[in-house]
Amino acid sequence: MKQLYLATGVALSVFALGVGPGTAQSLPPAAPSVPATDTYFGTVVTDPYRNLENLQDPAVLAWMKAQADHARRTLDAIPGRAGLIAKMQEIDGRRAAGVYGLQIADNDRYFYFKLRPEDQQAKLYCREGYQGAEVLLFDPETAEKGKVFTINNFAASQDGSKVSLALSEKGAEVGEVRILNVNTRQFYPERLLRARSAGAWLPDHNSFTYTPYNNADVKDPAARLNTQAYRHRVGTPVSEDQALFSAKINPELSITPNVYPTLAYERNSGFVLGILGSVSRYLNVYYAPVAALAKPAIAWKPLFRPEQEVTVFTSDGRDFYFLTSKNAPRQRLMRMAVAQPDVAKAEVLVAESADEAFDGQLRVTKDGLYFVRTRNGVEAKLYFVARGTTKVQEIKLPQPAGALALEAKNAQSSELWVVPRGWNSAQKRYRYVAATRQFQKEMLSSEVAYPEYAELVVEELLVPSHDGVRVPVSLMYKKGTPRDGRAPVLIRGYGAYASSQSPLFDPSGALLWAQQGGIVAVAHVRGGGELGEAWHKAGMKTTKPNTWKDLIVTAEYLVKNRYTAPGRIAINSASAGGIMIGRAMTERPDLFAAAIPQVGSMNPIRLENSPNGPVNTPEYGTVQKEDEARAMLEMDSFHHLKPGMNYPATLVTAGFNDPRVIAWEPAKFAARLQASTASGKPVLFLTDYEAGHGIGNSKQKNYEAQADVLAFGLWQTGHPAFQPVAAAAK
Repeated sequence: MKQLYLATGVALSVFALGVGPGTAQSLPPAAPSVPATDTYFGTVVTDPYRNLENLQDPAVLAWMKAQADHARRTLDAIPGRAGLIAKMQEIDGRRAAGVYGLQIADNDRYFYFKLRPEDQQAKLYCREGYQGAEVLLFDPETAEKGKVFTINNFAASQDGSKVSLALSEKGAEVGEVRILNVNTRQFYPERLLRARSAGAWLPDHNSFTYTPYNNADVKDPAARLNTQAYRHRVGTPVSEDQALFSAKINPELSITPNVYPTLAYERNSGFVLGILGSVSRYLNVYYAPVAALAKPAIAWKPLFRPEQEVTVFTSDGRDFYFLTSKNAPRQRLMRMAVAQPDVAKAEVLVAESADEAFDGQLRVTKDGLYFVRTRNGVEAKLYFVARGTTKVQEIKLPQPAGALALEAKNAQSSELWVVPRGWNSAQKRYRYVAATRQFQKEMLSSEVAYPEYAELVVEELLVPSHDGVRVPVSLMYKKGTPRDGRAPVLIRGYGAYASSQSPLFDPSGALLWAQQGGIVAVAHVRGGGELGEAWHKAGMKTTKPNTWKDLIVTAEYLVKNRYTAPGRIAINSASAGGIMIGRAMTERPDLFAAAIPQVGSMNPIRLENSPNGPVNTPEYGTVQKEDEARAMLEMDSFHHLKPGMNYPATLVTAGFNDPRVIAWEPAKFAARLQASTASGKPVLFLTDYEAGHGIGNSKQKNYEAQADVLAFGLWQTGHPAFQPVAAAAK
């Protein structure tokens, strides 16, 4: 792609003539349509595809299957796609093993996921200390004949004697919890069904708390309402588990049906915590002495309330440390006594920074508190406050870090590890020796060389948005890429839940696009957390339009400065990022060659009618409030599609077992887009019936999904190596 480029019109005319992948003659039938009408505070809205929400309707299932078959044939036929997968496999084969998800028990027993080139699913291992011999604890690919599990997450008891594993199949994320005796490597007989996580261990090391769904049907809204937190004792029947925290048990707390009550043990303070969880960042937490678990009823006291805007906390036994955005847009670090926890009486330990935002990591050791702040979400720094002091010290890192992960053993140890990474630097793990302020490399993953990155340029920009606010944008491209307006650009972003798109080393994505002569742009749009909580609030509910407008101005900036041109830009995101992609392409269809929303939220006005919708109202809003309902209509891509518009080529994906974005959301969008577009460009709708939200995918499935995105984007932006042979002749 770096020498010759076809004009965008060539690819379009070829497709219209029926000589490209997925010709017009082979297009599947249009979606069945049974309209419905809704009224939101006086605004009448017609939904032409309400019937697609019935995922048990044979007509709906037949349409989805025909669409998936057509999309799969079309994508598989794109020249160059198979070569992308082969390159991903070659890159993966360079590393002997990748390790992640580390947990260190008090006895220095390491637990972690490990993925080797020959593995499709990560396996669970342990070792005795950093130098210890490695032991395979659980292989999800061979555990049961005829089944392939995914380990969604695991939890090791503090003494390292047991580990609980949350297992599921086909990407559903809902399955069962099993408990493994680490010493004997044998499972206890009980299986905790309808599990959504591995639970939280209690101080006896023989019991843990968990919050199951009401049933395992990921498409049933009732499965996630009015759930309860239970305690399970290892080796006892699940039928004997006791519900300890819920709306039913605690009517005095006014727990709403849409939150998840969970219990956790905060070992340093000695408190058991009752947590009311949702997608909101603002914690709603109660506390009681752990001894209260033995009493008939727990007398809960509030620790953090949502209006206090606390987002994360930890304790060293003497004090609680927490971050709050209350009257502090980039947050500040507070301290209050464990003996008398009262947010109103907490002291400011670290004031708000003018140009850095806390990234949410607080790690306590016996020496003090470590935390990370970032500038524009792409430059990370490590700080330290010694125990009993208020002085903030910056710790110089062993290498520059775009992002920085911290690992600590416990508050009684000095051990701390830092894991820096960047757009063009793979993560490395270092032990920090506090006594000497020195770093020692302690890699768990094998090291590997990527000489291709020597040619990768990283450029950090600040792009003025529609309202003058400057949006951080990260660019990656191969050295020598000409600024002549011809480079294909892939813009990615997210913009929700205060989730920062921090620098990620991505040899199977960004690197491969750049090697084709293209430019990858990561737009740090509002709704994320790159510039603190104010950045998040500026892209949620009624301010959500900033999210897709920030993406649009990023594209316009790249065109104006001759990085690329209209018709050479592909945009891609997933999940909540589907709002950004869908609204950018409906607002400025002329600007983009391709749009690729993966398992995307495309019909948020109907979100509360889906299983995962009620818990998401803190981020998107609710149709029960007029201003929020109007905001949800504004962010609804499905309802902004207009007949006869020249929309870009679009690849829409869904996971049939998706517990987060139900498959009918992208299905409805794809159906209406196919009926609305007049551009002649392909609109592909691909449902994966063996997957969910992408979590739990095999490694090969991830490669294939990544190749679909890259190949479809390169095809539609005109790269000659990704055009059909007949198209090149034309």
